[in-house]
Amino acid sequence: MSLTLHGIGVSKGIAIGKVHVIHRDTLEISRKTLTKVDAEVTRFKNAVDLARQQLENIKEQIPQNADVITFIDSHLLMLDDSLLTKVPVDLIYEHSCNAEWALQMQCDEITQIFDNMEDPYLSARKNDVEQVVIRIQRILHGHTDVESETTMAGLANTIILADDLSPADTVLMQHQGILAFATEFGGTTSHTAILARSLGIPAIVGLRRATPYIKVDDTLIIDGEQGIIFVSPDEHCLHHYQNRQNEQKHFRAVLSKIKSSPTVTRDGVPITLHANIEFPEDMDAVKRVGGKGVGLYRTEFLFMNRHSPPEEDEHFEAYLKVINALQGGPVTIRTLDLGADKQVSDSHVTNCNSALGLRAIRLCLNNSQLFKPQLRAILRASALGQVRMMIPMVTGFQELEQVLSIISEIRKELQKKSLDFNPNMPFGIMLEVPAMAICTDLIAPNVDFLSVGTNDLIQYTLAIDRGDEAVNYLYDPLHPAVLRLIKMSIDAAKIADKPISMCGEMASDSHYVKLLLGLGLRSFSVNPELFLEVKQIINNSNLKNLTKLTNQIMATTSSAKITKLIKNLNL
Repeated sequence: MSLTLHGIGVSKGIAIGKVHVIHRDTLEISRKTLTKVDAEVTRFKNAVDLARQQLENIKEQIPQNADVITFIDSHLLMLDDSLLTKVPVDLIYEHSCNAEWALQMQCDEITQIFDNMEDPYLSARKNDVEQVVIRIQRILHGHTDVESETTMAGLANTIILADDLSPADTVLMQHQGILAFATEFGGTTSHTAILARSLGIPAIVGLRRATPYIKVDDTLIIDGEQGIIFVSPDEHCLHHYQNRQNEQKHFRAVLSKIKSSPTVTRDGVPITLHANIEFPEDMDAVKRVGGKGVGLYRTEFLFMNRHSPPEEDEHFEAYLKVINALQGGPVTIRTLDLGADKQVSDSHVTNCNSALGLRAIRLCLNNSQLFKPQLRAILRASALGQVRMMIPMVTGFQELEQVLSIISEIRKELQKKSLDFNPNMPFGIMLEVPAMAICTDLIAPNVDFLSVGTNDLIQYTLAIDRGDEAVNYLYDPLHPAVLRLIKMSIDAAKIADKPISMCGEMASDSHYVKLLLGLGLRSFSVNPELFLEVKQIINNSNLKNLTKLTNQIMATTSSAKITKLIKNLNL
């Protein structure tokens, strides 16, 4: 009998095939009081070493130039983090308890910190901690191999269903020819989801209790865009999705043909289209789609999974990799934006605040140990390519003046040391707080460029936490207030003759590209996997024809009516 299940689509694409269900036994963890504590510490350390060896073995199966190795490295870094390796040892000695219990106590402590984080990307890192802990726990329980890793071979052309999957699992899937995967747990910003999108594997997460309804060797249809699974589909459904598969293959083939063509509207208006990246290794994905510049280089990865901030040279080396990969193309480096939640220090102190607390530039100005090494590295990197510096979450002129003052000091320090930098390196800010969007006309003359960060702009404008399931239904890019703030910012930047871009998720969404063009946006920075789709929409757009419908949209008060008008705009 045919059955339909719903989850969260995290990676586009349609897959049709037999299912393979990965069952992992639930690990029972109970406290035991021990007398031979030294032996227990040795057992724990051996488990950590074996977990490290497992991950190293997985890395050996991946081509060394693969952009996904970073995700495996992030888990390896966790195994070097004292929070996961030293603290459990201390707990074993302190409580004379078994390693499993000590590790779980520490894991619960860490995940509670992540649960309190407001930023969805950072809170999703909890999943990585849990996956590393599960790997160690399985070894402690006598499972010296990881089931999904040892059984993935030989499962080509199947669809994987599991409670959860690690980035290591996901990497192996691509190299073993797995068609798609679905998991009971997980979210859109987990590393597993990000990897699935990067690798082009259709994926659905957050199914919740789907396993009882799916049997081994059932035929599944995975719709990674809609987040729908069809179990044992009937002939009509199967035929429909086979046709859609063929259409998607044709669509991808058409997109590949525009890779080297310019980004220009049908009425001859050139549009700047750059890519968003998170790791230097993401440049492989940018090159695959013909990207020539980076409009948003997130640098948070340098600060994650470690107990002390990165030093200047580590920053510099990471930036240099991107500069070299671009071969003269521009890169906009965003300074640290760790969010409302995590402060890195030598003692690994973590402060949890609301989304209105100490985050982004506020955190950096409060902690020069975090900020100055990064600023020095960006300035040094500016001598080697088209580097632009962008500051997140600026809320007032005082912050801007403080940053510019620090940069001026660093320039003098570099000159004294005879270190090269570009004295005219472009400096800009992100417009993601309504106060700054409203004041774009005032702040634009004081910067070289601006970039709209829609993720936070929408969140703050509508007073909702997009990571809170109870209210995230209110997160609406088409709310009239959001559209007015975007339009206000674009118009003010144009009057000031300052370039303005958009690097938030809204710019990457195919539903909104024509609307943004109609609002006057002429520079987009998007996720690499959506780069060519956005490019095609731009190339097929006529700006003159968009103006009338865009004006109608801006005069509409209802989001539902705006949605209907958007459909007409996209015809």
